[in-house]
Amino acid sequence: MLINGDSGTTISAFDRGLQYGDGLFETIAVADAHPCLWQRHYQRLQAGGKRLGISIPTAATMIKEIQQEIGFNDRGVIKVIVTRGKASRGYQPDPEIPVTRAVHFSPWPSFPASTNSDGVSVRLCNTRLGSNRALAGIKHLNRLEQVLARSEWDDPGISEGLMLDANNRVIEGTMSNIFMFKDGNMHTPDLTECGVEGVMRNLVLEVAAELGRPVNIGQIELPELLAADTVFLTNSLIGIWPVRDIDGKPFNLDHIDRDLMLEVNDRAYV
Repeated sequence: MLINGDSGTTISAFDRGLQYGDGLFETIAVADAHPCLWQRHYQRLQAGGKRLGISIPTAATMIKEIQQEIGFNDRGVIKVIVTRGKASRGYQPDPEIPVTRAVHFSPWPSFPASTNSDGVSVRLCNTRLGSNRALAGIKHLNRLEQVLARSEWDDPGISEGLMLDANNRVIEGTMSNIFMFKDGNMHTPDLTECGVEGVMRNLVLEVAAELGRPVNIGQIELPELLAADTVFLTNSLIGIWPVRDIDGKPFNLDHIDRDLMLEVNDRAYV
């Protein structure tokens, strides 16, 4: 791991990322020894930094350290963390303190090869996402809602948990965004109030528009999702996962848009 450009694994106990979750992160797939969709990840990091008032290191600095961490590894995962930095006690940010940046490479996760063809099983989580427009969309460090939701099951046959908001509207998975097809139309939840605006989600939206399959972004109630013809999940590591069932309610994988899946994956991992 690199901490502010130097090899190490520790940060100060006074770092605001540790104290308050005051920071941002990106999880980036590595293929052929380079970070996939890097420009999109960096743009999201910048956008999150602007909203939180955190100065993001330059792209040149970040990519240099990312490539150093990747080294000679062809496949894996890069995690980038930027916090507001080390400060004295109190919530008020100090604009003069330097940010803390961390870059870490880890091996590629062992997802079953059958997930893209056979789909995955998903469960509904009891933990609800709180609404906060100030934080909605960005990938900030406070992931306690997702931690609680992911702690609800340990069945290896369940690949993901679906999270709702306080009004029981469908928002996302614990680590993914969600799309559904109904009567030939594609839909994905509105993330104005909560949820993470995934890099892969945005790529799907772009590719779908290019293929003449525009996506409706809006509120999705749980009964609507369960009545869908088919459902799929996205993130930067899994690409697109078709959903086989939600709490035992099956979906027809024949309705998955395979052309869309292939095009998205071709662009994401080259």
